[in-house]
Amino acid sequence: MAGEINEGSVPAYYREVYEAICCRTDERVQVEVFHRLLQRTDLSKVVLNQIAEHVDSADGFLSKLALYKALALIALAQQGKQPSPKLLENCIQELPKPLLGEPRDLNSLRMQPAQEDVLTLSLTLDRLLARDTVQVELIPEKKGLFLKHVEYQVTSQHYKISVYRRYSDFDVFHEVLLQKFAYRVVPALPPKRMLKGVLTSVSERDFIEGRRRALCRFLNLVARHPFFSEDELVKTFLTFSGSDVQSKLRDTYKKTGDEFMTNRIATQAKEYLPADIQAQFSTSRELIRNIYNSFQKLRDRAEKMAERSKENATDLLMFGRELSTLGSDASTLPSLASSQSTWGTLRQSLKSLSVEFAVLSDKAAQQGRREEDDVVEKLNLFLDLLQSYRDLCERHEKGVLHEHQRALHKYGMMKRQMMSATVQPKEQGSVEQLESRIVQQENAIQTMELRNYFSLFCLHQETQLIFTYLPITSHILGAFVNSQVQGHKEMGDVWNELQPKLGCLFGGNNGLKPPI
Repeated sequence: MAGEINEGSVPAYYREVYEAICCRTDERVQVEVFHRLLQRTDLSKVVLNQIAEHVDSADGFLSKLALYKALALIALAQQGKQPSPKLLENCIQELPKPLLGEPRDLNSLRMQPAQEDVLTLSLTLDRLLARDTVQVELIPEKKGLFLKHVEYQVTSQHYKISVYRRYSDFDVFHEVLLQKFAYRVVPALPPKRMLKGVLTSVSERDFIEGRRRALCRFLNLVARHPFFSEDELVKTFLTFSGSDVQSKLRDTYKKTGDEFMTNRIATQAKEYLPADIQAQFSTSRELIRNIYNSFQKLRDRAEKMAERSKENATDLLMFGRELSTLGSDASTLPSLASSQSTWGTLRQSLKSLSVEFAVLSDKAAQQGRREEDDVVEKLNLFLDLLQSYRDLCERHEKGVLHEHQRALHKYGMMKRQMMSATVQPKEQGSVEQLESRIVQQENAIQTMELRNYFSLFCLHQETQLIFTYLPITSHILGAFVNSQVQGHKEMGDVWNELQPKLGCLFGGNNGLKPPI
C-alpha cells in the first residue's frame, strides 16, 4: 500500500484493538468483525464505504497491517478529513488514534467460532496413513526349559522406538483396547495356534509368517485410527520397554475406564445425530457388506496369482536343472551317431543355459513376493478393517441394544411388582427396597439409552472412516499394475539375453524365430 505502515511504529492502542478483535486461531481479522467495528464509529455510511474500499481484504480476512491502516483512516475521518491512502502518507510517522472506546469492550465484536461439527471426520487417506507405520519382525525362537515361544520386534515410525512383544502381550492389548473402545472398529487378532485341519495344508513356518503379517496389519490399523492412535493404551504398547507390559496396559485402562466415561460429548451424542441416523446406518452397512464381498474375491484372485508366480519360479528352476542334467551326460556317443552329430557341442550349450533359467526362476519368485507384499497385503489390510466394522455393527446390535431391551424388560417386571405391592399391602421395608431398586433400574436404563446414542454416534464416525479408507483401492491397483509391469520387464530382459545363446542349437535358425 502507498505509505506502508510499519508495525513497530503503530501506537499501543492499535495493537490493543487488534488483540481484542483478531481470530483466536488465526493472526488475521475477519471482514465481518471489521464491519462491526466500523459500525461503532460516528461516521456516515458513505465515509464507511470509502474506508472499506481503501482496505485490502483477501478470503474474508484483513491482515494485521491492513487493520492498522483502517484504524488510521477511521481516525482521520473522525477528524473530518477525507479518508484516503494519500492523506495517510502525511502522518505515517505519527498515526492518529481513532475513537472506538476501550479495547477490552471490543472483544464482543469477535466472531464466535461456528458450532463444532464433532460428528464429521475431516480426514484424508494420506493423512491417516501418515500417522504411523509399524513394523513387526520375527525374532528367532527362544527355547525355554519346557516350551519355546515366538517373540516379535515392534517398531513404530511415529515414536521412533523398538520394543519386544509376545503374542500374549498382543492378546492383553487387544482385550483392553476392546474394553475401552467397544464402540469403535478394533481389528481382530489372528489365532494363536494353527486350527485343526489346517495342519495338512499349511506348514508351521507359513502359519507363523501369516500370523506375523496379521499382527502387523492389526497394529497399523490401530496406530492410524483417528480416535485411539494417540491414546495412552496404544502409546504404552508401542513404547513401554519394562518387564511387564500386560500389567501396565491393564492399569492404564483401569485409571480411565471406557470411552463413554472419558469422551466429553458422550452424554450429548443424541443432539449431534441426524434424524435419519438409522436409515443412514442401514444403507451404509449394506454397501460396506457388498464392498467386503468384492474385496474378498479380489484378494483370493491376487493370492492365486502370487502362488502361480511362485510355482512358475519352481518350474523354471527345474526346467533349467533338467537341461543341465541333459548337458552333463558324459556318455560316449555310439559310432553310428558320432560322424555327423553335433550333440557334443549342443550338450555344452544346454548345460550353460541352466544359469539363465535360474535367473528367470529368481525373477518369477521376486514377482510372487511383490504380488504378496504389495497387493495381497494391502487387500488384507482393508479386509481386516471391513471385517472389524462388521464386528462393530454386531456388537452394537447384540450388545448395547440387547442389554437395553433386557433392562427395560426387568424394569417392567419391577413396576408390576410395585403395583401388586400397592394393591396387596406388604411390609414397609420390602416396598421401600423395591422402590429403591426401581430408581436404580431407571438410572441404569437412562445410562443405557445414553450409551446407545453414543454407540450410534461412534458408528456414524467409523462408517466415515471406512469411506476415508476406500481410495486405498487406487493404491492396490497401482501396486498390482506396477508389479506386473516390473515383473514382465525383468523376465523379458532375461529371455532376450537368452535368445542369442540359442543360435548354436538351431542350424540355420531352424526352430528359432529371428527377433522382430
